[in-house]
Amino acid sequence: MKESDKQRFNEKVKAIQDTMFVLGGKWKLPIILSIHDGNKRFNEISKSIPKITNRVLSRELKHLEENLLITRTVIDEYPVRIDYEVTKYCFSIEKVVKPMEDWGKNHIAKIKAK
Repeated sequence: MKESDKQRFNEKVKAIQDTMFVLGGKWKLPIILSIHDGNKRFNEISKSIPKITNRVLSRELKHLEENLLITRTVIDEYPVRIDYEVTKYCFSIEKVVKPMEDWGKNHIAKIKAK
């Protein structure tokens, strides 16, 4: 393989790894979908996603916020309230997620037909 081909290959792999780091795992996309569907509070998000623990939810919310996919707003009232919202930038992942959804549906159908 030529050096330029090797470099392009490595850049592709790195880009895919970065995408998987940000969106990968069992919980990130369900959390984003939950927030997008109107669950803005921690407990609402937690209740909408079966089997997620509070510790995992907290960790994943921080990760999504660090990657600019959600915002966390502290509302100074009594008691203090924290709301989560998806960002405009978050909508850019639709171009990634929709093909994954389509592939997943086709894959399940193919496996069941086997």
